[in-house]
Amino acid sequence: MDSQANDQRLVSLRIEHRDLDDVIGKLVSDHETDDVRMRRMKKRKLALKDEIAKLESDQLPNLIA
Repeated sequence: MDSQANDQRLVSLRIEHRDLDDVIGKLVSDHETDDVRMRRMKKRKLALKDEIAKLESDQLPNLIA
């Protein structure tokens, strides 16, 4: 994947992660929230975080000490 595509992917993943965080934050206070739906959103948020971390680490140059 080229650098520009990688940067665009990172931006879209960060936006989706932030949006999920906002939605989860709002639903936490709602006592009628579906627990299964909440767990799925939290799993998706964690998966996004992992993918973001992987893409960020791929951007770092490989340094041989």
